[in-house]
Amino acid sequence: MNRLLNVVMVLCIGVAVVASFVYLGIDLGELGDSGNLQRMAAYAQRFLSPDLSPGHLQAIGHGALETLAMSALGTLLAAVFGLLLALPAAGRFGWPLQSASRLVLNALRAVPELVWAALMVLAAGLGPNAGTLALALHTTGVLGRLFAEALENTPSEPADAIRLQGGNAVLAFCYGTLPNLLPQLLAYVLYRWENNIRMASVLGFVGAGGLGQMLYVSLSLFQEAQGSTVILAMLLLVLAVDTLSGWSRQRWVKA
Repeated sequence: MNRLLNVVMVLCIGVAVVASFVYLGIDLGELGDSGNLQRMAAYAQRFLSPDLSPGHLQAIGHGALETLAMSALGTLLAAVFGLLLALPAAGRFGWPLQSASRLVLNALRAVPELVWAALMVLAAGLGPNAGTLALALHTTGVLGRLFAEALENTPSEPADAIRLQGGNAVLAFCYGTLPNLLPQLLAYVLYRWENNIRMASVLGFVGAGGLGQMLYVSLSLFQEAQGSTVILAMLLLVLAVDTLSGWSRQRWVKA
């Protein structure tokens, strides 16, 4: 019986694959035609010959710094506003504010960064401002949710002891809750910064500045060599930020 079910499943998958080719009108014979293969090889050859001219490298350096600034500023804004929303979301100010803040956080992170970027381009115009706002809005929802869960799981005894000794709620949070919570919050922020570097490189496709916008322009003008250099710059930037973030977690979070 099991063998029959397996055979039927394989046949169904095969029928689905064939039906997909027929429905999409994909002609593998035409795709593998010698002329098409030559054109693809020529395209790959042009793409694998990056433009390393000084002028183009200078423009890429400016775009890389713009991308880095967008991700850093967007993550910083998200960390601040995420923490402010996490406090009511963790139930520190009663259930009405908890429900409202959780709704806001869910709405912010439910909208992808690219959609936020498209909206911010309409609101703030083309350029890095739109990308920074898009990253900040989405990341606020993500970090706010993570911060709220971390606050809910943090022991309340140190803060309660400070309040019993006459300290107010702000002092209890700053000296009783935050020291135990800070390494975890910092780890979340660094991880989201890594993600935002990658996303900042993509937001330029909707006009939000940075290396993504340079790549979009290069590919739109069929400038394969320039586009190849931009992709290499993206890879190097992501690798550098991953290394810096990993070192920071080893140095600050696990210390």
